[in-house]
Amino acid sequence: MRVHRWSDPSETPEALRPCVVTLGNFDGVHRGHRAVLNALIESGHRLGLPSVAVTFDPHPVAVLRPESAPELIAPGEIRDDLIEDTGIDGLLVMDFTPEFAMQQPEDFVREVFVRGLSARCVVVGMDTRFGYRNSGDVSTLADLGEQFGFEVVTLDDVGDGERFSSTVVRSHLRAGEVGEAARILGRPHRVVGTVVHGNHRGRGLGYPTANLSADSLGLVPQEGVYAGWLTRLDRSPGEPDRTMPAAISVGTNPTFQTQDRRTVEAYVLDRDDLDLYDERVMVEFTAHIRPTLRFDSVEELLEAMASDVERCRELLARIVPD
Repeated sequence: MRVHRWSDPSETPEALRPCVVTLGNFDGVHRGHRAVLNALIESGHRLGLPSVAVTFDPHPVAVLRPESAPELIAPGEIRDDLIEDTGIDGLLVMDFTPEFAMQQPEDFVREVFVRGLSARCVVVGMDTRFGYRNSGDVSTLADLGEQFGFEVVTLDDVGDGERFSSTVVRSHLRAGEVGEAARILGRPHRVVGTVVHGNHRGRGLGYPTANLSADSLGLVPQEGVYAGWLTRLDRSPGEPDRTMPAAISVGTNPTFQTQDRRTVEAYVLDRDDLDLYDERVMVEFTAHIRPTLRFDSVEELLEAMASDVERCRELLARIVPD
């Protein structure tokens, strides 16, 4: 089903008015976010109305307090695609500017929810804040719902021993704990980028890798070796060689001391016949294998790489990718 995506509330497609609405930054689109989005869809079915999510770009903190802006788990198209995958009907991605941030809560609701979307129901989590200096909360929204004639549905925090949050996911990823991050995300963490030429050292060692470009999207985990998957996004689901098991290296190649910038490289297991240059790919992190190490010789490095690949093969053989 086609999902409408637009950026100006005044240009909302008529097919999506009136609607049910939710609001949030949705970084990572973790299980807590998906609980809200699922409740949004359920409310839409109950009322016989389309479901619309409203979010922002860039992240509000990046505009208001750039020195405190979080590194995004799933920026831009990754987040938007994940939101759309939940089954909503429309996604309004609004440009967040300093001027936009000056709106009082009532002005935001009137312009976006009422005039722009003709909202009949607004579904939010209990921690939702909106408007100037985040002065609006769920109580404010309930009062505005009575004023403007829309229902408000609020959800309690969702968690499994702890509240699911983007902050916790970032903490796990920075520690290399991709399994714990996946538990909260409800899926493996992903990085998306274009395959570029590296120094071709992996090919010379018998492990040709797909090197992701420096402008790749997604929080890069702590340096180390991981098991995961490489998906060729230019290929359709079901096509051969679209999603393949991979050993993933995140680091700066300390054995060769050739660079300072962290890179993501993925070796598709047992494949040396792939030409992935200039392709858009998604790399998903399933399990942490070991930290990045410096080896005293190429022979020691090769021995470790062979062990890494075997461990990845064992782990991934138990998993069927989505």
